Amino acid sequence: MDIILCHTTADFDTLGAAVGLTRLSPGSRIVLTGGSHPGVRQFLALHRDEYPLIERRSVNPDRIRSVTVVDTQQRDRLGKAAEWLDLPVPISVWDHHTDAPNDIGATDTHIEAIGATTTAIVEQLRLRLDPDPNGPVLNVAEATVMALGIHVDTGSLTFDHTTPRDAIALAWLMEQGASLSVVAEYIEPGLSPRLQDLLTTALDTLRTETIQGHPVSTVLLETPEYIAGLSSVAAQIMEITDTEALLLGNRYPIKGSDEHRLVVIGRSRISGTNLQTLLTPWGGGGHPRASSVSLRLTDSTVTFQEILEEFKKQIPHQPVARELMSSPVRTIRPETTIHEAQRILLRYGHSGLSVVNEGGTLVGVICRRDLDIALHHGLGHAPVKGYMSSKVRTIAPDTPLPQIEDLMVTFDIGRLPVLSEGSLQGIVTRTDVLRQLHQDSAIGSQSNLTSGSPPYCPLPREVASLLGDRLAPQLVNLLNRAAQLAEERGWHLYLVGGAVRDILWATYHQEGSSGFKLLGKEESRKEPEGDRPPLLLTDIDLVVDGFDSRADDAAGVELAEHLQKLYPTARLDIHGQFQTAALLWHKDPDLDSLWVDIATARTEFYPYPAANPEVEASSIRQDLYRRDFTLNALAVRLTGPNRRGEILDFFGGWLDLQAGQIRVLHANSFIEDPTRIYRAVRFAVRLGFEIEPQTQGYIRLAMESGVYLRSPELTRRVPALETRLKNELKYILQAPYWQRALQLLDSFDALRCIHPSLKLDRDLWQQLRSVDRWIRQIQGTVNAAESPLKTLPESWQIRLELLIAHLEPQWRAQVAQNLQMSSESMERLEQLATSAIAVMPVREISRPSEVVRLLSRYDLPMLMAIAVISPKALRRRIWQYIHHWMNVKPLLNGNDLKALGYKPGPQFKTIL
Repeated sequence: MDIILCHTTADFDTLGAAVGLTRLSPGSRIVLTGGSHPGVRQFLALHRDEYPLIERRSVNPDRIRSVTVVDTQQRDRLGKAAEWLDLPVPISVWDHHTDAPNDIGATDTHIEAIGATTTAIVEQLRLRLDPDPNGPVLNVAEATVMALGIHVDTGSLTFDHTTPRDAIALAWLMEQGASLSVVAEYIEPGLSPRLQDLLTTALDTLRTETIQGHPVSTVLLETPEYIAGLSSVAAQIMEITDTEALLLGNRYPIKGSDEHRLVVIGRSRISGTNLQTLLTPWGGGGHPRASSVSLRLTDSTVTFQEILEEFKKQIPHQPVARELMSSPVRTIRPETTIHEAQRILLRYGHSGLSVVNEGGTLVGVICRRDLDIALHHGLGHAPVKGYMSSKVRTIAPDTPLPQIEDLMVTFDIGRLPVLSEGSLQGIVTRTDVLRQLHQDSAIGSQSNLTSGSPPYCPLPREVASLLGDRLAPQLVNLLNRAAQLAEERGWHLYLVGGAVRDILWATYHQEGSSGFKLLGKEESRKEPEGDRPPLLLTDIDLVVDGFDSRADDAAGVELAEHLQKLYPTARLDIHGQFQTAALLWHKDPDLDSLWVDIATARTEFYPYPAANPEVEASSIRQDLYRRDFTLNALAVRLTGPNRRGEILDFFGGWLDLQAGQIRVLHANSFIEDPTRIYRAVRFAVRLGFEIEPQTQGYIRLAMESGVYLRSPELTRRVPALETRLKNELKYILQAPYWQRALQLLDSFDALRCIHPSLKLDRDLWQQLRSVDRWIRQIQGTVNAAESPLKTLPESWQIRLELLIAHLEPQWRAQVAQNLQMSSESMERLEQLATSAIAVMPVREISRPSEVVRLLSRYDLPMLMAIAVISPKALRRRIWQYIHHWMNVKPLLNGNDLKALGYKPGPQFKTIL
């Protein structure tokens, strides 16, 4: 274990530097050796889970491989963790205090006269990134905490010890996506004595009221003249109070007039508000989060109140626990062992579990840290009741987001159970809150799609209008009816996946004033004839999220059954194993040919690589997380009076759509299901996208692991290497881009999913291209009305047989059986080797009738396979047979002989 030590009473510089080092040394863990500054403590109360922090007491000294100390050179600033400096392991020190004493005795030191230790780490990250495009890339949480480290230790680049290197490092962190709004929350700018006096007056007269769960403050200062720098006073008020929005007014007399000048400075952290829009009608301006106006008035008090009332109208409905929580809640009993609880956390990816008694009453919670400590002490057999927290703070379904955030920050709680009349309805986690705050921030600050790269989808909160614009009215009506049925049962309903992706792409990539291109389509849709708009989507996925105990595994099926009663012409198919149902229309006068899948929100777990997943009802967030790529993990809420039409983009799908890249959702995705490799390639080639570098790394890691080769040896069924793989091969091999897709698959060694020895070598590539020419020319003959060659298999099947035929003969039948190919295909593959030898004499035969007599015993696909793997002379003979001699009709037939007076009998054969 590689350990990074922050000094006691940790500040943002030591924390930011430590976080940066975890990217230079992947797998390292950060230890806070004792206490932290109030700002850091408040920051970590919300962001702790973003960083690889570990408790000092959870570290086993015997497993430490290296120790790195940041932002100090003194042992006494490391608390009890200083004992680890005596271990026989490499020790590194990173610091920027050049005059400080050093008593650590490090084997490697990096001490430079710069404004912040974090700057030195950032410079190393930049060096790593520039020559290596696949090197570490910071996420928003990492870039933000490092930016805070530089801001705080350099006074936002104003302290005397600040260097140009600090400014360059800070600029690079901004390019990496550091959140300036978060930085602004935690830095502490200074004030002049005069402004400090005004700040004191402002705090004494500040009025605060709660609007939609948000504290909103106002203050009107009277001064004899104009005061410069009041924006800093506003910033300080926002910093040291709990207010989320402030209107600071300054009224002073205009010399020689009865009028006054009113300056209003606005600051807001409330998502959905826009101070620039608010103050523009009065002649002001600025930014959505910070704006100001200067007015010449007789009665400034009335105008100040009018501005406040208009601002209140901007504040949107505040999300409540019911809309944020995950449900159903994963629970365990008090008697569950530590080992079993840890296994459940691993299976479902949770950071904690709720503990309930036999009656279902909540009695405690236990988090991953508690379990780690118990396991560290060898107590995996012990029940969780001895380690759980029994004093549980809970919230109600209608608890607003600000109150939830306050509870988490005040009590450093990462999970809040949601109770209704004593019943456990759901759980709101720190991640749920952070995601909502960041998403609201991105939505509120982005008015277009051409700005930077916020962590979440920078689209308007409400995209319901897009559905109405881009979908035919009859389809919108179908979605509305389904949403109404879901609401009647207390459920949420979401449009998810490719439908959302294509609607967004089509909306923001229009082709002129008429029509638009759906993602991956070769032709743009034509203008509709008459008044009826086109039905843009023929395949729709809906997900039901019960979000409380009233929904069970069959919620999606129940909704589909009730929806069919409204659409009796639709066929209903139910797949109970995966809790899904499908409604299918075929050439319907209104809905044409439409396929609607309706599923219960679910999570899944793969018991072993390439298996069928085990699925359970879960939340919409878990349902989206189980999907393959970020592009397909987008959703639009169709229910709820306050949030209907809201877009859900938890994983940056829109940004990847903009960037034209395929990015997988989690590192083990390809290990769990190798067909996702084929889908990644298929999407990339079809859409003209790139597979994101880290995703490419995951693909190669999955193939190099050999996990797919071990599964058959363990006598397990591997559905991902059977039916699901065959379906993906069919999609690829029947598409016009099949050649590019196969080449890309081969570059990842992914053809080994078919068989470990399969490689797209030169011979196989030439055979595939050759058979493609044969297919195109023969299909022209087969498609002719008078042609007897109507039994030619589909082109994808011929290509797949040729891939398998490239294997050694002893493997062909087994691979064909694994892929559940037809009996005809399996028979051809089994007989290919002997048949190729049997037709060799055709090269020496000169009489066409003898060629026909020999080759006519084989079907067309077999002859094509023999031809492309055989020498040129044999290939030419087979070509002549197929195109000339195969269809030659005799001059006489049996009817002709009878007409000539011959009596039918065995002699007919001889005569003919």
